[in-house]
Amino acid sequence: MAVLVTGGAGYIGSVCVDLLRHGGQEVVVLDNLYRGHRAAIDASVPFYEGRIGDRALVARIAREHKLEACIHFAALAYVGESVQQPDRYFANNVEQGIALFDELLKAGVRRVVFSSTCATYGEPQRVPIAEDHPQSPTNPYGWGKYFIERILESYDQAYGLKFAALRYFNAAGATARCGEDHEPETHLIPNVLSAAVGKLPFVSVFGNTYPTPDGTPIRDYIHIADLNRAHLLALDYLRGGGESCFLNLGTGSGFSVMEVIETSRRVTGRDIKVKIEPPRAGDPSRLVAQADKARLVLGWQPEYTELEAIIQSAWDWYQAHPHGYAQ
Repeated sequence: MAVLVTGGAGYIGSVCVDLLRHGGQEVVVLDNLYRGHRAAIDASVPFYEGRIGDRALVARIAREHKLEACIHFAALAYVGESVQQPDRYFANNVEQGIALFDELLKAGVRRVVFSSTCATYGEPQRVPIAEDHPQSPTNPYGWGKYFIERILESYDQAYGLKFAALRYFNAAGATARCGEDHEPETHLIPNVLSAAVGKLPFVSVFGNTYPTPDGTPIRDYIHIADLNRAHLLALDYLRGGGESCFLNLGTGSGFSVMEVIETSRRVTGRDIKVKIEPPRAGDPSRLVAQADKARLVLGWQPEYTELEAIIQSAWDWYQAHPHGYAQ
């Protein structure tokens, strides 16, 4: 019995594939390689290049591998891009997601772990954010994830498709083999490290007058290894007959943009120049998870709780892969 990992060549999905394999589980990867990297997946892993909405391809995968579950990462995930191209985001993330679920059902698959996001909450009314916080996304990316959550609920009620929707906060860090290599890069930590080695002239800090101790926004950073251990625990939870659920994944503590930069200066021993830019519209001052439910339901506990350890892991990978996966 195999686990289908969609988006398994991406930043987060590739770590999941490694963890599944190291646990002795059979894995199949489906990825269109638009922003993923074939080199992120071991050559021994069955790999199919294509869209999750390609019904014939998903049906073929199901015929060639006896699928028992799906961990669904594949999605476009740039907030700004989603605002500019909502049609593309809804077609890719929602329409193709429906096609994927339909084909999984035809193949007899009744377990899905879904990569969701804290963007489904929108502007926070209270912090830390718990799962019962109102959901009102502020961009098409968040709405697309919200729609998939509602679709999964409906498919559970109608067809018995059990799911765990895991709402990420800020994924960060690297493992020895897998790291962050995006084009364009929008995440703070890799951009800070690029500035540390001179690939970027400075790090843009969008606003320094927020109601936080140093005036810069605070975010909850979770290491990708911790994030993916939660996916494996969620899969085991569903295998054990667990009911469908929505779970936040975060550490419950936050770090500001300037704290990330200062910590990166210590880790790298490099000077990192900063340029203060105008705040971005809709950027909340503080996004921190209340993740007690994941601890209770899954028995999950983050191992990387110190920002320095998270950044050190990213820096180690960056030094070993100065050109990302291209080398």
